[in-house]
Amino acid sequence: MSFRITWIEAQRSFEAAATETVLEAARRAGVALPSECEFGGCGTCRVKLVQGRVQYDEPPLALSPEEAGAGYALMCQARALADLAISTERLLDAPAPARRCNATVLGTQALSRDVTRLMLACEDGAPFVFRPGQYLNVLLGEAGARSFSMASQPGSGEIELHIRRIDGGYFTETLLGSLHPGDTLEVEAPLGGFGYHEEDYRPIVMAATGTGIAPLRSMLAAMMAAGDAPPIELYWGARTEQDLYLHDEFTQLAGRTEDFRYVPVLSRAGATWAGARGHVQDAVLAAHDDLAGHALYLCGSPAMIDDARRAFMARGASVRYLYADSFTFQHPQPAGEAV
Repeated sequence: MSFRITWIEAQRSFEAAATETVLEAARRAGVALPSECEFGGCGTCRVKLVQGRVQYDEPPLALSPEEAGAGYALMCQARALADLAISTERLLDAPAPARRCNATVLGTQALSRDVTRLMLACEDGAPFVFRPGQYLNVLLGEAGARSFSMASQPGSGEIELHIRRIDGGYFTETLLGSLHPGDTLEVEAPLGGFGYHEEDYRPIVMAATGTGIAPLRSMLAAMMAAGDAPPIELYWGARTEQDLYLHDEFTQLAGRTEDFRYVPVLSRAGATWAGARGHVQDAVLAAHDDLAGHALYLCGSPAMIDDARRAFMARGASVRYLYADSFTFQHPQPAGEAV
């Protein structure tokens, strides 16, 4: 008897016999699941069971009963009892439970032709507690919720959002332009499992399109403030030079920080543009023949993330160290087109 194993992030499937471990089956099929010790002692091959059940000859050392009860499994020891859907995504815990509050509008500012900075503060005076990389929801009653990553550092009473105008969008095209200092919005935060995995401590490549730069900016600020970050390369894709609304900020950061490199990439560059052209993931590939030793953080359009994930894994990137935050509200875009 055999079972179908589907690895969600890698978009790969393979067959596993009931008599072999899932890791053995993956290797037989040429699928490179993360692994190290192979006797259940390190936890490198830990995955979340999204679907299906497994069994062990003996309980593995690196998997606590609480983790097993929460749906985690070690692939080097687990044998499938049914078809499995597994996830290697490592979401970070939130620093505080999500809460709702009325947020006061402090002000708005046009950052580019279609991106607006919105500054908020909680009406009750409590600081926003969040991890860099997380997002909040603006709650609009019957109109639903709108999600925006936080571009500011935690620890203050203010939150900065970068909001791209969506044609016909109720919030971005109608409500946002009518907001004034002192107005209130109901928000819910912090949300999301995206963020910096300091336990990896390996050279970092960050790639963003459009307002996908917001959570990466927050993460960068926190990492620089901590003073113990590995080397970082930031690739930011936009359509035109005018869309690089934080260009001067990152250029100055690169000028004063030895282990930080900033590469702006334009998909619709003018004749005078001397920098990288095309899609942001292609600029990463042009600079790296081998990504096996890197941690990668991708944020922006779903098309870019899907294309970049496949291309980077083909260059040796491990899905274990590849983290993505997809902005799913966009209209379909060509892969790598800034949004």
